[in-house]
Amino acid sequence: MEEQLLAFLKFLQQEYNYSNNTIAAYKNDLGQFVSYLQDNNSIKNASGWQSIDADKINGYVEYMKEQPYASSSVARKVAAVKSFFNYLCANEIIEENPTTAIDSPKVKKRLPKTLSSEEVDRLLQAPANKKSPKNLRDMALLNMLYSTGMRVTEVVSLQLADVDLENKVLYCPGKDDQVRELPFDQYTKDILGNYMEEGRPFLVKDKDETAMFLNHRGQQLTRQGLWLIIKAYAKEADLSVAVTPHTLRHSFAAHKLNSGSDLQEVQKLLGHANISTTQIYTQLEEAEPAN
Repeated sequence: MEEQLLAFLKFLQQEYNYSNNTIAAYKNDLGQFVSYLQDNNSIKNASGWQSIDADKINGYVEYMKEQPYASSSVARKVAAVKSFFNYLCANEIIEENPTTAIDSPKVKKRLPKTLSSEEVDRLLQAPANKKSPKNLRDMALLNMLYSTGMRVTEVVSLQLADVDLENKVLYCPGKDDQVRELPFDQYTKDILGNYMEEGRPFLVKDKDETAMFLNHRGQQLTRQGLWLIIKAYAKEADLSVAVTPHTLRHSFAAHKLNSGSDLQEVQKLLGHANISTTQIYTQLEEAEPAN
């Protein structure tokens, strides 16, 4: 039986080019499944995997639900078992797939964390205590995040040519090579203009560097660098809630909807493929309108 497990993991690696971490996760999840079967005397070595029926797998699913795992972890572990039995059936190692009628556990959707308008204002103004190139960058960076709802990767990947300062619009390359036109307000334009004139020239080291937001080495800002910047200013603004780069994107969406923007409009601005992804923000009853 172990031979089939190893063959399945090799299949995943060769057929789907899964990473070592993903293969390790499958190995761990299936190992837990085998341990459960052994502990409950559910494996009959004579008939191997053919002896595992739907009742035994349902028993495992219920057992996993009783463990201190997040619903997403349980769903992943069950998915690994179903994938394994699909493989066994496809390769005629078993005659029938016992997981066909097994329902995948529902994953509880967590509502995104947002800031109130007052908390957003405190965060955006936190870098204003100094006029250094770094602070001018951070003012522009935070305002750009909130005023456009861009993803973290999109912000750090922003190039000078992507920003039309005169017309207050930027062209954001997103997923699947889709480019979104994102407008921003006059206030953000002024702050971004200050950074480009009085901040960025003092950060850039290579005249050929085209990234909009630079670190202290004059290179394109990284995701980790952005996270550290926001973490520091959230502490400086004395915010009681945990703030991540995505918090401003969530706040942008919730505030837009709460101030009367159309759901399809917000979907387009966020670059969501499915409107159901955007609809989750309508559940945030306490979100305040954006300024």
